[in-house]
Amino acid sequence: MAFDIDLIQKVYEQLPGKVEAARKLLGRPLTLAEKVLYAHTYEPPARVYGRGHDYVNFSPDRVAMQDATAQMALLQFSTCGRDKAGVPSTVHCDHLIQAKVGAQEDLATALDVNKEVYDFLASISNKYGIGFWRAGAGIIHQVVLENYAFPGGMMIGTDSHTPNAGGLGMIAIGVGGADAVDVMAGLPWELKMPKLIGVKLIGKMSGWTSAKDIILKVAGILTVKGGTGAILEYFGEGAESLSCTGKATICNMGAEIGATCSMFAYDEKMGDYLRGTNREHVAQLAGTIFNDLRADKEVYDNPEAFYDQLIEINLTDLEPHVNGPFTPDLATPISQMASALKEHGWPEDIEVALIGSCTNSSYEDISRSAYIAKHAIAKGLKTKSEFTITPGSEMVRYTIERDGMLDTFKDMGGMILANACGPCIGQWARHIDDPARKNTIVTSFNRNFAKRNDGLSSTHAFVASPEIVTAFALAGKLSFNPMKDTIKNDKGEDVLLDEPQGFEMPPKGFDVKDPGYVAPAVDGSKVKVIVDPNSDRLQLLQPFDAWDGKDMTGLKLLIKAFGKCTTDHISMAGPWLKYRGHLDNISNNMLIGALNAFSMETNKVKNQLTGEYDEVPKVARAYKAQNIGSIVVGDENYGEGSSREHAAMEPRHLGVRAILVKSFARIHETNLKKQGMLAITFCDKQDYDKIQEDDSIDIIGLTHFAPGDELTVVLNHKDGTKEEIKVNQSYNEQQIEWFKAGGALNVIRRNVAKEAPVAEVG
Repeated sequence: MAFDIDLIQKVYEQLPGKVEAARKLLGRPLTLAEKVLYAHTYEPPARVYGRGHDYVNFSPDRVAMQDATAQMALLQFSTCGRDKAGVPSTVHCDHLIQAKVGAQEDLATALDVNKEVYDFLASISNKYGIGFWRAGAGIIHQVVLENYAFPGGMMIGTDSHTPNAGGLGMIAIGVGGADAVDVMAGLPWELKMPKLIGVKLIGKMSGWTSAKDIILKVAGILTVKGGTGAILEYFGEGAESLSCTGKATICNMGAEIGATCSMFAYDEKMGDYLRGTNREHVAQLAGTIFNDLRADKEVYDNPEAFYDQLIEINLTDLEPHVNGPFTPDLATPISQMASALKEHGWPEDIEVALIGSCTNSSYEDISRSAYIAKHAIAKGLKTKSEFTITPGSEMVRYTIERDGMLDTFKDMGGMILANACGPCIGQWARHIDDPARKNTIVTSFNRNFAKRNDGLSSTHAFVASPEIVTAFALAGKLSFNPMKDTIKNDKGEDVLLDEPQGFEMPPKGFDVKDPGYVAPAVDGSKVKVIVDPNSDRLQLLQPFDAWDGKDMTGLKLLIKAFGKCTTDHISMAGPWLKYRGHLDNISNNMLIGALNAFSMETNKVKNQLTGEYDEVPKVARAYKAQNIGSIVVGDENYGEGSSREHAAMEPRHLGVRAILVKSFARIHETNLKKQGMLAITFCDKQDYDKIQEDDSIDIIGLTHFAPGDELTVVLNHKDGTKEEIKVNQSYNEQQIEWFKAGGALNVIRRNVAKEAPVAEVG
């Protein structure tokens, strides 16, 4: 039986009528994304919304949160005055388990080390009617796909890879915690109407090629910001041939091109997955409105007329890809990898090969990799690299153990890790003799920025399919092409690996003893959430100050960040994850990974008060202690990567008043606005070069702050000269209200205070 079946039934009862109303409103056939978007507006749409520029209020069906982001989201929610989440919501404990020695030991350590946080999350979930998935239950996106995702629905999640649920035809969007608070409080959720990119898949894959290679190819085409502000909608005969979990892999990694989300139309493969995961009733309901869960026929017949951009990929010709290092959009076909190695001087020897993660841990992924492993063992082969396997959920883990796959991996030389994010997000106690030595790892993960997996800038991380990563583990060389190259076995014979084969669904069905779910109390009013005031991991939040009504003057330049500055650079994960519920402590990692444009060093900036150089957070605290505001200047696509709102809350907490960049990643820009920050962009990107290390900066025009207005930035240089530059801002009326109030949460508190008393948390 599916969760929230009454909700799903209501959505499906209303969807056909809403779709027909939208079709009449737009006066033309509709894409799938348009059907779902217009069916989920907070109020019935009275006009056509302009793609890429109109802000729209939506009403998502559900919210999902992982443990690292749920802490701050729920700390914020607990102050807004509601006694229960307004939509079905869940918390998933997957981020705080560090991979070190193996699944059982690592999980036991996590339960001990993180007890305070797990107890907090369990109790606050219990209080507010939120479903709770214990540590070890699995990675949020895999668990959501198995239990909650449904075709035609809309979900937001406090993790950038929430779009994974698009594999089941859902609009699922990664957001910051403040956005989740809006939806759980029963308020509208704001999003700029996305542009639409159509991806037509023709032909059919075979051999070593898999669904992962489709998104690796797309990433190479669109780059890390080519999907910004857009929904990618996949269609065509090639799309119909992909398994549901293969579709999810593609949607998951769409986050790496900046896409708002990605999605596929409902088809028989999705129906198979719903039935195989005990959601027969959802499949039956979806079948009754089949055409409403797909784009109109006219769209498929003439896609150029309906999408802002169209990409076509022939799956028959697609070969496996390897993307990286240091960025997920550097795409290299495997046939060209050997020459690319020589050209770039990348380390050829593979030290660690890792499969699994929220991107590639389905039964199909594991079964295809296990097939390679089983036949390799029979041919006298074992791993030449370290090899780790991360199951995506307890249901997948239990089933692949039952079917003998875990034993196969162990026989090959692999290590089984806990059902958690682990190395994918930097939760990895990696064993390496010399951390400064250039080295190569390959993963089936989604993200490979410098230091992402192991905290080492010397590590060259490459991303590929689980099948290719398994082959790499056996060969030990990044130059290896399993489609034509051989490996010497234990007898000195040259052997060719077998092409992978697998099962989209378990032939004997899924099985699990304890999935790890804890239902909330029916009435949580008597549940008390305890936060120790002396805790170094949890800290109750204090509202940020409202704007003082004046222009910002005398801001000190904190850092001028050079090049790629992701949310990992702004607020690192790894060992810092333990402070995700304590704003002051985690703020000590603010921008420590960003490259200072003046020195090309990290975590070393000039303190204009003393003239000395110090760590970024220390300099920010020094300015804050003197009631001096500061400003951060950044490059293109600033804040790409994770949805973590800590990257916006930390600067706000440490006295940064504004972020001025060439361009923003979508989620990060929204997070900054939600926290009452001023997020602005250069009108002329070359003005970035005018910023000097000792600048004191004024921002003029805020006293008549209005949508669409340019602001003026005055650069007061050390030599007494001044320069004025113009900057853009994309605030609408509601976002300006957030800015003036000191953050969106202050607006929610103000509005809800009249309705109900604030819930007790202490």
